[in-house]
Amino acid sequence: MTITELKNGADNVLIESQELDRIAAATSSAARMLMEVGVRAKVVHEDCARIAHGLGAERVDLCLDYASFHITVTRGRSNVTKTLELGPLGVNYRLSHAIRGLAQRICRGGMTPAEALSEMMRLKQGTGHHPPSVVALGVGIACAAFGRLLGMDWAAFLPVFASGAIGQSIRYFLLSRGTNVFVVAACVAFLASSVGGLGAQWAGSKTLNIAMIASVLLLVPGVPALDAQYDILDGYPTLGTARAVVVSMILIFTATGVLIARAALGVRQ
Repeated sequence: MTITELKNGADNVLIESQELDRIAAATSSAARMLMEVGVRAKVVHEDCARIAHGLGAERVDLCLDYASFHITVTRGRSNVTKTLELGPLGVNYRLSHAIRGLAQRICRGGMTPAEALSEMMRLKQGTGHHPPSVVALGVGIACAAFGRLLGMDWAAFLPVFASGAIGQSIRYFLLSRGTNVFVVAACVAFLASSVGGLGAQWAGSKTLNIAMIASVLLLVPGVPALDAQYDILDGYPTLGTARAVVVSMILIFTATGVLIARAALGVRQ
């Protein structure tokens, strides 16, 4: 084999490695976004496989943890592995549907890794959010409506609506400043249940206990709880268990905040 052939072979390996690195970058960005917006593990695996294959990879291996993940993209004898840290996990179905739609388009081919990554960044920045005031009003109405379903009387409806809206506003304020999510749960639970309880007392409600519970229903982590169950049933017990532990901790801190509020207000069973 001549020196020229060796050089050409080395250049081809370098080009292949660079191309795989770009594919891995696009696929790992999609995995991170999907995890951070509350998508379960099986769906993340499926969409990352679609993206990697659509961009030209032959195989993708993904190992998901609660705080990080590892991804390996393979084509021929070349492979690239990346390890990324996850940010705070939340719920954003608008962005998750947008990313999943993009994965379907990439899977059909005709898109380069750079174009795919650019489109992901555009979706992340361009997918809008409802204003915090609108979310707070919606949360307040939901808490009051659930209170009625639980048997709360009409006298406590407006106090619970107000406490739910106030609690959501305080939660948004604290989380936007990086406050620990468990501390936020306890503080919001104490504040919302106190406001709801005091308001219900002032309104003459006979269902004070239900009013205080309904005021903190905004803190119930419904989507993470479902994701934890799905992950365990789908064969991802490590991630599912981690999510279940976080859900349990949030519920414990929420219950602690409500119990402190009940003690402060002198509410009994």
